[in-house]
Amino acid sequence: MPYVNIKITPDGATPEKKAELIAGVTELLQRVLNKNPATTVVVIDEVNTDNWGIGGESVTVIRERAAKGGA
Repeated sequence: MPYVNIKITPDGATPEKKAELIAGVTELLQRVLNKNPATTVVVIDEVNTDNWGIGGESVTVIRERAAKGGA
């Protein structure tokens, strides 16, 4: 029983796009590893950008700086 956990920031993650991710990952596991779609579990966790850090800074700070023209 495959278990896939996808972590994303919520911006742009519509219910339709999340459904597409779930279907696509399920199909990929079936095609590549011959896994049964009926027992494949896909969980999508939406993580607020304040709670996601890269290089010692939150994604919120990184995006704010990029919006102001910074690196």
